[in-house]
Amino acid sequence: MSIREFLIDDHRHCDDFFAAAEQAVERGDAAAAAAAFGQFREALLRHFAAEEQTLFPAFEARTGMRMGPTQMMRMEHEQMRGLVEVAEEALGGGDLEEFLGQAESLLIMMQQHNMKEENVLYPMCDQQLAGEPAVLERLQSELA
Repeated sequence: MSIREFLIDDHRHCDDFFAAAEQAVERGDAAAAAAAFGQFREALLRHFAAEEQTLFPAFEARTGMRMGPTQMMRMEHEQMRGLVEVAEEALGGGDLEEFLGQAESLLIMMQQHNMKEENVLYPMCDQQLAGEPAVLERLQSELA
């Protein structure tokens, strides 16, 4: 399994929780929405941490690129963390309309972000880190 394949699978895992939260909101089930969004938040933050603490530093050490794609991904992670926080506050306050608005913004940003990672950064990581299987093993351990 490649880094790209593994992390794409993890993107889909996060997406499933996000979709479950949206569906629960649409059914008017605030408790189920809060539970699913909590699972989404945990999975997403774990994904970001694995990239920021393992993948990005390994890629940067190998390529010497510290202000390139990994820096952009870190900035986008920070923006998404903010959107998650605002959406979670809306959900916790029972404002389902506000939650849906924030969730829509978050979804658009995640889709754009994931496309860049899946089609540009992850293939670059696979190419640059092919001789370092420990990176994939560490990612798998962190996201298990």
